[in-house]
Amino acid sequence: MSWGSELWDQFDNLEKHTQSGIEFVERYSKFVKERSDIEISYAKQIRNLSKKYQPKKNSREEEENKYTSCRAFLSTLNELNDYAGQHEVIAENLTSQIITELSRYLTELKAERKSHFHDGRKAQQQIESLWKQLESSKRRFERDCKEADRAQQYFERMDADINVTKADVEKARQQAQMRHQIAADSKTEYSNYLTKFNQEQNEHYYTLIPNIFQKLQEMEERRIERVGVSMKTYAEVDREVLPIVGKCLDGMTKAAESIEPKTDSKQVVESYKSGFEPPGDVEFEDYGPGQTMKRTVSETSLSNSRGEAKERPGGGKSKGKLWPFIKNKNKLSLKLITFNSHVRNLIEGSGPEDFSHLPPEQRRKKLQAKIDDINKDIQKEMDQKDALTKMKGVYEKNPQMGDPASVDPRLVEMAMNIEKLQSEVQKFEGWLAEVEGRLPSRSDPPRRQSGLYESQNSNSTMVDNNCAQDRESPDGSYTEEQSSETQVKVAIANTPEFDDEFDDGDEETLPTIGTCKAVYSFEGHNEGTISVTEGELLFVIEQDKGDGWTRIRRNEEEEGYVPTSYVEVFLETNTKDS
Repeated sequence: MSWGSELWDQFDNLEKHTQSGIEFVERYSKFVKERSDIEISYAKQIRNLSKKYQPKKNSREEEENKYTSCRAFLSTLNELNDYAGQHEVIAENLTSQIITELSRYLTELKAERKSHFHDGRKAQQQIESLWKQLESSKRRFERDCKEADRAQQYFERMDADINVTKADVEKARQQAQMRHQIAADSKTEYSNYLTKFNQEQNEHYYTLIPNIFQKLQEMEERRIERVGVSMKTYAEVDREVLPIVGKCLDGMTKAAESIEPKTDSKQVVESYKSGFEPPGDVEFEDYGPGQTMKRTVSETSLSNSRGEAKERPGGGKSKGKLWPFIKNKNKLSLKLITFNSHVRNLIEGSGPEDFSHLPPEQRRKKLQAKIDDINKDIQKEMDQKDALTKMKGVYEKNPQMGDPASVDPRLVEMAMNIEKLQSEVQKFEGWLAEVEGRLPSRSDPPRRQSGLYESQNSNSTMVDNNCAQDRESPDGSYTEEQSSETQVKVAIANTPEFDDEFDDGDEETLPTIGTCKAVYSFEGHNEGTISVTEGELLFVIEQDKGDGWTRIRRNEEEEGYVPTSYVEVFLETNTKDS
């Protein structure tokens, strides 16, 4: 159905209709743009979420990635990041394939509509001008006819009057004839204008306006078709990313299915196995006159009050140290702040270079990992050295390519680096051999190691399995760090005879069982340790119990623990026999 034949008289309504069509396209384009903005914002938020939960470098979260559940979560975050990228693709395609194209099309559409309606108005103005000319000639013809009638009537009155002269009658007759001629000319002009108007009007309503309206109809149909194509593209843009989105979701599902509880449980054993054997039985000691009961260290609680109490002259008891508590002259100070700071240092990775603050098994793993890293550095340096050596050979054969002497400083530097790294490897291999020699085998009979491992594991007082292990306590027990002051206080509160075992008196001085010489310097920054310098001679008051620490004394005021590998011990004969 054609607009030209059916809507020839609806010029104004068609103008309003086509304008509303343009406004619809603009509104749809705005809708797509807002959808694109939403996709960009959503993708940004998804990326930020993925980044927020990525494990931090050198943190506990990164250490946890050895567990399958943590690796699965990391894979999920990576897939989520790719999923966000697909929403960015949607936004980009909406902008390039719809918004940009519609913006360009709107410009063309407005220009085309303006041109068609300009032609329509021009044709309308032309027909209206002809109508005005027709009306003007018609009025003029009417006026001339009336003037001719009045002149004829005047002539007839003059001709009938006997008192009027013949000359006046002749004059009236001539005037009437002139008016009749003018009226005849006006009639001819009016007839010509009427014929012309009818022709122009017929062409206007049956040719010009139908053609213009036909072009407007085609323009409107193209606009509607373009909107339909844009809507289809809108759906296709989403459909195109569905395969990749499906792969992202499949990746998340695969990551979830890769979680293996048994493997994670095995990894916990590998991460926290200390290498100690469970404590053996305590031997019975009979009491005899004149004999002193042997001091034993309690291995089932944080304190060493049991078995360490010893009658002093005057009826008092000797007080053993309770780590992390220290004596401050005549007053016992609770060093909880220092203790918690020490825990933080261990968690953050600070500690002795030989990892002597760790249990044997964990120390062995750390040393082995360190050796592997240094060997990789050595191999890297050697590869670079080989490459430079080849380059030097090329320079020697072709001096024009470069000066062979320019490579020598770098080769010397690499050789020094390799030598330094090799010495580091030897040092760590020595520590590793020491640890592997100390690790008990399954065939060995159980020895009484640190009972504190038992106590803390069974009573759930250890707050975080990921916390770094600390050094041995000054009472000889190998302890794990607690992560809060409250739990330290709970352990103390549950220690029997806590109030009885500590007072303002001085603790008993342990007897000397030998001497030792410091092989290396040791900085005793932790509570219960003591600093020594290389070559220094000191007294031994407690042997290494298999935990890697020896208790020594410098004078009556200074005593503490040092790593056994840092000193050369000379025990007295009777001590060796016992």
